[in-house]
Amino acid sequence: MNVDDLVRDALHEEAADSMPAPSYLADRVLAVRRRSRTRRLASLAATTAVAVAVAVAVPLLGRGGHEARPASEMNASDIIGHPDQSPPKDLIAAGDTVLSAFYVHRNVKQSNGDIVHQRVYGLLDQNTGRYEKAEWAYLDVAPGSRTAAVLEGELPAKRIGLLDLITGKVDRWIALDRGVAGVSFSPDGTKLVATTYAKNPDRGFADHKERVNGKEIPGPVPSRTGFTVVDVESGKAVWHEAPFQTDEMGLPGNSREDFDWSHDGTLVYADTPVKPFRQYYSLNGDRADWPSDEKVAVSVQAGVSPDGKLAAGDFAGRGTTIAAAVLDPHTGKQITTVPVQQLLAWADNKRLIGWGCEPKRCSGKGEFRNQLLLVTIGTDKVVPLSGFRGASADYPGRWTPVFSSR
Repeated sequence: MNVDDLVRDALHEEAADSMPAPSYLADRVLAVRRRSRTRRLASLAATTAVAVAVAVAVPLLGRGGHEARPASEMNASDIIGHPDQSPPKDLIAAGDTVLSAFYVHRNVKQSNGDIVHQRVYGLLDQNTGRYEKAEWAYLDVAPGSRTAAVLEGELPAKRIGLLDLITGKVDRWIALDRGVAGVSFSPDGTKLVATTYAKNPDRGFADHKERVNGKEIPGPVPSRTGFTVVDVESGKAVWHEAPFQTDEMGLPGNSREDFDWSHDGTLVYADTPVKPFRQYYSLNGDRADWPSDEKVAVSVQAGVSPDGKLAAGDFAGRGTTIAAAVLDPHTGKQITTVPVQQLLAWADNKRLIGWGCEPKRCSGKGEFRNQLLLVTIGTDKVVPLSGFRGASADYPGRWTPVFSSR
């Protein structure tokens, strides 16, 4: 079967399904070994009703009364874009997916010579449909985009907050017995995996210098100790040891190597500096085999499509051609390509969101002049969702998106 047949078959299978109505900065696809942790889309091939039920479950914990509908649900448009905004000010969404937050880094010098690479977030206010500045140390947004898990202060933090994105208030805190520096919601929103560290993975230490572009600067200290699985409803947290690994030469990978979830939510994984560059664990802390539908070790964050039939691949362009690969998740074989530089999230089973540049507006202006684009597999259709990535007075740096399901 050739590429056209594979794509056609995949699209025909989806034709009968109606469209549901209703985070260091990486400028392009990076090698797995150097990948910063970013949020992969945690949506399921489920109905809108199920997705909304999951979204409501977390904010309702410990609360009563009438619940307001989130802005991402009130606006039922299939595509909500703002090509004139970068960083975005108003809600951006496509298909089943919403841009729930974005962040930039700022370097904060410490009195002892250290440097802390702090995140500054633009977080979706589901009451107004606008992105508001939020200085949480780290956050992730639950499926349904009603709740964010937040970490405060300098990392590692000893508690996780559950932030209501409509009220802007933390409903409750979950205390932990070990410090964490990264959190990620499971695909169904019922659990969190929190990565534990002995030191702040976002701090550069003056007594641990590294050479960058011929200059010595404060360097990171890898200190991951393991991961904690948290039941969101009960707050029960269980820790498992899983320290950072070194490569063949005894060198560590990134100082931040957070855990995330497998496509079906039954396993967690973290990237490693040694082949196959990823290690899976069961929720009981045991090492596990790779899932059959995640045999492709790709460094992009979009991962596997909601129905599990396709996987987002790496940059696949040549010469002046801009393209990213779409793969068979079981074999790793390239099925087709889409005209973007880097794939970020699945909007549904046949559309993806990525960094790219609409050819008519961007020809000859360089690979780093990019914006959020919506592309459809099997077509050349490109829909701009944001303006070209840049900085502003509130967000002084190139911004990185965080996606979640509507």
